[in-house]
Amino acid sequence: MKQLRYIAIICLLVSFCTPSTSALFKKRRKTVTEVIYDTVKVTTFDTVYVNKRISYPLQDTISVQYTPRQIDSLVVLWNGIMQKQGSDFRFSDFEKALPSEKNLPVDSLYKSRLLDLISPIHLPYNYIVRNYIDYYLSSRWSPLGKILALSKYYFPTMEEELLRMNMPVELTSLAIIESNLCPTATSRAGAVGIWQLMPATARNLGLEVNSLVDERCDPIKSTKAACRFLNEMYNIFGDWTMALAAYNCGPGNVNKAITRFGSKNKITYWDIYDYLPSETRGYVPKFIAALYAYNFHRSHGIEADPMPEIVSTDTVMISRTLHLGQISSTIDVSIETLRALNPQYKIDIIPAARKEYSLTLPQSYVSDFLASQDEIYAKDSIYLKEYLNPKNLEKKRAEGVGYVYKVKKGDNLGLIAKRNHCTVKQIMKWNKLKSTKIRIGQKLRIEKPKPRR
Repeated sequence: MKQLRYIAIICLLVSFCTPSTSALFKKRRKTVTEVIYDTVKVTTFDTVYVNKRISYPLQDTISVQYTPRQIDSLVVLWNGIMQKQGSDFRFSDFEKALPSEKNLPVDSLYKSRLLDLISPIHLPYNYIVRNYIDYYLSSRWSPLGKILALSKYYFPTMEEELLRMNMPVELTSLAIIESNLCPTATSRAGAVGIWQLMPATARNLGLEVNSLVDERCDPIKSTKAACRFLNEMYNIFGDWTMALAAYNCGPGNVNKAITRFGSKNKITYWDIYDYLPSETRGYVPKFIAALYAYNFHRSHGIEADPMPEIVSTDTVMISRTLHLGQISSTIDVSIETLRALNPQYKIDIIPAARKEYSLTLPQSYVSDFLASQDEIYAKDSIYLKEYLNPKNLEKKRAEGVGYVYKVKKGDNLGLIAKRNHCTVKQIMKWNKLKSTKIRIGQKLRIEKPKPRR
């Protein structure tokens, strides 16, 4: 009898796992995932129903613990995936030539595609626009590959601000023609930053510009300021191309051009073209070309350069004077990375004595910074004692002005000096050269702002 009983129990158990008994017995698996702070808790319920009347719940719980640093790393990974998807989606409509475009002459192709970029900004095509398009698409001289790489870091913030102010997102291309998306770009006239703002204009727009801080180099704050200025110019002139011209040469010069043109009808940028300063005449055509090249680069076989190391960042607020060296010597992030992410601090000092300042960090190091704040601030007596000395400050400012030039084929000191608006003797002095002979690949220190192309 016992043997028959055991056989009956075994048969019953086997029947629970056999698909053929699904009419009588059903198995349902439900997975519930909940995230609680730093713990990802996965709970699995297996419930066996017998004739839909009697249930035997079995619970198996698995908990996975993540440290704050690991969560930061997961966020970086997630941001990278989202960024790749966003980039693919953005350019998917412009990636390949349409069947109707394959046999078009170049001029017709450019014109047709500009018409496809439906925008509140007037985007006409002419020979001036074509010359600038050819420049951006040129494989030899074009900065487009680098621009495309940097745009993945800078454009999301710019577009967010433009959309918030109900302005055309195509205005991001203005930053391309102003600075090639270099946050420390400096013009001969003294304009600085991605948006190339003059000191007085920047201060009028609420940006801090002094010996220690230049917020024209802050990508976020300078974007907000530039958008406010552009929006004000649009409110005055009622046309985005006129607003762009005013951004370049000032509203006064645009108004003079309108007066000289003399028409009482609605006036456009192209109406007053001949009355504008020479630099401003090429400004809007270059903007149109940059917008075209940015959107249609893949159909011309151009891809972004390798991405910068830092693509995912976060910001913390600093309420105490701090040197970037205190951070780099405490957590595993280089001083070069901190400088690249915080170009507004001219000599590596955040002067947060009377107000808070923002500090941008790689996402993967935010938790390390927060956990190590006491140790970081404990080093202020070492770093700030050295760098707040007036002599050291002056030396640091002088070091921050120049850049390193790598000698290329065909270069000589005379040509390099001409490009950088200095003399051969100055270059020899800066680099302690005993003769004018230089070699390809040699690195020369130029104690002047890097010229723009």
